[in-house]
Amino acid sequence: MPRKKRQRRLLAPPSVKGFSVFGPKNRAEQVVLFFEEYEAIKLLDFDNLTQEEAAVCMEVSRPTLTRIYEAARNKVAKAMVEGKDLLIRGGNFQFDENWYRCNDCSAKFNMAKADENCPVCHSKKIISLNAYYQEN
Repeated sequence: MPRKKRQRRLLAPPSVKGFSVFGPKNRAEQVVLFFEEYEAIKLLDFDNLTQEEAAVCMEVSRPTLTRIYEAARNKVAKAMVEGKDLLIRGGNFQFDENWYRCNDCSAKFNMAKADENCPVCHSKKIISLNAYYQEN
């Protein structure tokens, strides 16, 4: 029996929920990119880390990171070639810190305690993104 998958560590939540096709698209299907796949693409292609460095950031082995990255590249390519929307959600992950979003101004931020105000608009209407993304 295979051992249980460890949660992949994400440094921060994605700034978008997905991408929609401009022009004709295949509405019948959507491609779901898991949070850990998004993080692998971000670390390797956007932050230009090596696979070893990215694996350390996500707390996985380098071969595991390679498999996650390969799956992510295949999904992005499928969405582009077949004209499908790309949604970022789900997966087996945990955030590095406590992240929150303000319901008034939509700012995303991290802080030690949830009883503080939004640093942008000082609203008390904040929600935990850690719990929100784990549910969705």
